[in-house]
Amino acid sequence: MLNAYEYIMEFTDTYKKYGDAPRAIREAKCVEVQTRYWFQPMREEDLLAGRFLIAEVGYCSEPLLGRSVSYFYDPQRIDALLHSDRYTEKQKQDIREALAFWKEEETRHKTRARFPEYMKQALPEDIYWEHSEVAFPLYRIVDAYMDYEKLMRLGLDGLKAEACRYREKAEREGGDTALFEGMMMAVDTLSAVCLWYAAEARAAAQAPGASPARREQRLRLARALEAVAHRAPSGFVEAMQLAWLYSLISGVLNYGRMDVYLGDFYAGDLEAGRLTEEEALAYTQSLWRLMAARETVFHSRVVIGGRGRRNEANADRFALLAIEASRTVIEIEPQLSLRFYKGQNPELMDRALTCIGEGRTFPMLYNDNVNIPSVISAFEVPQEEAEDYMMFGCGEYVLNHRSIGSPNGIINLLKALEATLYNGRDMLYDKDMGLKLGGLEDFATFDELYAAYKKQLTYYIEILAQQEQIEYETVAEAGPYLYMTMLFDDCMERGKALLDGGARYLGGTLETYGNVNAANSLYAIKTLVYDQKRIDRATLLKAMKANFVGYEKERKLLMDAEKYGNDLPGVDALAQDFHNWLCDTVRRQRERTSLHSYMVVIINNEANTILGRFTGASADGRLAKEPMANGNNPASGTDTNGVTAMLNSLVKLDTHNHAGAVQNMKFSRDLFNRRRDILKSLLAAYFDNGGAQAMITVVSRDELEQAMLHPEKYRHIMVRVGGFSARFVTLAPDVQREIAGRTLY
Repeated sequence: MLNAYEYIMEFTDTYKKYGDAPRAIREAKCVEVQTRYWFQPMREEDLLAGRFLIAEVGYCSEPLLGRSVSYFYDPQRIDALLHSDRYTEKQKQDIREALAFWKEEETRHKTRARFPEYMKQALPEDIYWEHSEVAFPLYRIVDAYMDYEKLMRLGLDGLKAEACRYREKAEREGGDTALFEGMMMAVDTLSAVCLWYAAEARAAAQAPGASPARREQRLRLARALEAVAHRAPSGFVEAMQLAWLYSLISGVLNYGRMDVYLGDFYAGDLEAGRLTEEEALAYTQSLWRLMAARETVFHSRVVIGGRGRRNEANADRFALLAIEASRTVIEIEPQLSLRFYKGQNPELMDRALTCIGEGRTFPMLYNDNVNIPSVISAFEVPQEEAEDYMMFGCGEYVLNHRSIGSPNGIINLLKALEATLYNGRDMLYDKDMGLKLGGLEDFATFDELYAAYKKQLTYYIEILAQQEQIEYETVAEAGPYLYMTMLFDDCMERGKALLDGGARYLGGTLETYGNVNAANSLYAIKTLVYDQKRIDRATLLKAMKANFVGYEKERKLLMDAEKYGNDLPGVDALAQDFHNWLCDTVRRQRERTSLHSYMVVIINNEANTILGRFTGASADGRLAKEPMANGNNPASGTDTNGVTAMLNSLVKLDTHNHAGAVQNMKFSRDLFNRRRDILKSLLAAYFDNGGAQAMITVVSRDELEQAMLHPEKYRHIMVRVGGFSARFVTLAPDVQREIAGRTLY
């Protein structure tokens, strides 16, 4: 293994040495260096091999949570090295010189350098948690779900043989032979990783003092690693081990329909007596802990259940095992996600609700009866492909090993409304922002205001779509993502890399925040300012500018206006209209780009709170810098008509015109566990009425308040933040307050 200094120097030298080589060869050479630093030794408790770190420099699809992509450097990690006492001054100077090189050579820098001037003006900053802007680019490729069944079927030697055949075909036809040579090199690198871990396992088995059980477990693992270094897996442990190591080296952050690609191995080993249920659970629990240790934060999806599984009975057996692993391993990753449909084995849902009821937040629930028709419409694909829809990260949809839809842009819809109301000014930070279309006092009718707001949003939406195309093009030039390309439909057949004509569907997505607050604000302005004339336009502008200090009467009027989430026809109709306009406008951007699709995702992590910190007081009565509503959910505390009314509002927003939205629900332990029949009836009605998805947190009424006061006593409490789970006490105080403020049913 390399130390950090050795790694940075060798990786940088390798990149330079192969700078003029085909990109696939350069990638393969650089990744080989990475494996000797990124892969970490096993720990005593690990039943499987594969611990991993993100380094100071490297090549990865999303190394830094949207801050960089492909070839990257991490200034924070490098700065830590420079302030450590592990290296000499000469070595630190070498590191500084490498850092200077990567500042110009990283893929993010090259992407931004390609922005036209108008794009730089609209998107002046990259870090959304540090700056006040309407929109931001994100740098990443995060949603590649690979064909794990192909990996299970062929094994590494089979993949290499396939790459060899396509290389010969490319040679005959004048294609990109280097792409397939790079693939063959990449397979050899992963094979070497397997053998390195196998040697480590054998050494552990032979260590003095190793118990017979320990010796047997490590020898079993060594044999599995030696086997999958070449051939296709023949059993459950081999299959799980190969899938995990391939996931790590590829850089993917989500792990596919695991019940499909592991179900047959699990059932086969049980029936042949090669494995007991207890042993299988122990291996799955170990994998879950390895996933948690990776700390992807927003990702780590394991998908189970649903239509389109070729081996449903065996897949269900593993799905039940996965739910039990999530119930017994109290971690925030993996994000187990259960797809379900009418007619599916009811035991899956029953076990899922039990797991959720114990406070695990997993699995998340996805309704195939709604989602499959929605995916057919939104993605414009046939039923067979739609049945293989997957949710990644915070809840964005893609097609399993067929489509890319990376969310590479963020837009704050409420901030855009602020810029519109104040004639292209950031009211909170007093700077120019967006288009100058006139301010609220210039719009004689609500329709004029609404039209100006739409024009403001369209300006940013068009630029963000173009930005995503530029990013894909730049990333494709940097490298082909060899491991993903090998396990993605059509790439090898076409002789093209994943982002360079290989993927069947190359689309993009746009994260929208403040949807509900914007709709509530528009409705309050429409009714109170234009229809009823209870607040004049100048007064509203002054009130929001003053954060309602001295304008408490006006704020109460705004707070008392109808709010989405109460099954009220007026505000819900406006929310529907705004939702449909927004989704349709974003979808039309494919006509202006080379993207197969470009769609809204209303997924939400904690960005509703982070972006809220930079957003002024709004016309729904929200105070400056306070959180915005989470995803499609009502703003915290504004759903006052009961849970049925709240769910009725949720299902009014169309699911056929976007690529995913999250619905977070907070239920009391009493309702969820002691009145389970009522809870099941409530959820069944919601899903029957068109509910696409549910993310559920189960807590008692005072737990969150007590956790804020005494965090050391409540580290066990897990909550859904938005599209991800977290230990409540680890969240920022304003995020904690936003979650605690959500209505508890």
